[in-house]
Amino acid sequence: MIQIVIYYLIFGLRLGGQEMSASGVPYVYWMLIGVIPWFYISASINAGANSISSNLNLISKTQFPVEILPSMSVVRGLNGFFTMMGLFLCLYIGTGNFPTIYWLQFLYYFLAMILLLMALATLNAVIAVIFRDYQLIISSTMRLLFFVSGAVIDVTSNPDALLTKIFMLNPIVYIVEGFRDALLSRAWFFDHVWWGIYFFSVVAIILLTGVYISEKYKRHFIEYS
Repeated sequence: MIQIVIYYLIFGLRLGGQEMSASGVPYVYWMLIGVIPWFYISASINAGANSISSNLNLISKTQFPVEILPSMSVVRGLNGFFTMMGLFLCLYIGTGNFPTIYWLQFLYYFLAMILLLMALATLNAVIAVIFRDYQLIISSTMRLLFFVSGAVIDVTSNPDALLTKIFMLNPIVYIVEGFRDALLSRAWFFDHVWWGIYFFSVVAIILLTGVYISEKYKRHFIEYS
């Protein structure tokens, strides 16, 4: 809550965020729809990368199925996500913003987010075991991604700009903007069909790469404990 207040004071009031939402929705709602998923995404990526390396002793002593550790790190944070999103929806609906048929897309973007996080956790967890400094790289990268993933700054306001097209290559932007499309009743997911194809292609590449590396190196994990 403290972080959310700080973001609102800096980006909403100080940097003119009130004018950043072309739909006329108050910036605080626009921001919350982006920040709440971001908190969960960021925490899950960091936890996923550390999921195997922090349990090497367990793996070396038992026949523990390594494959489920990255997935567990993603599922573990869902309580916080649902709690924060539930509180937001109570506030949002309580101020007169009632559900529309667009809200049905929330499930689609939620499943897309989970799939992305599972893929990233699978890949990052294996790399973090082999390359111990990788966790530090991820932590630093997440700080940068916060500002270019659309959580508090509208990175898609100029769709024809080259910089916007570069930002949209980030799959997290697809998720954040998707939640806004759903809850702000802006658009359907099939209005961005090529963006969706790109997103799931990236997810598939990350997942297949993670599975391949995991199968190749999991028998050697004990050596890193």
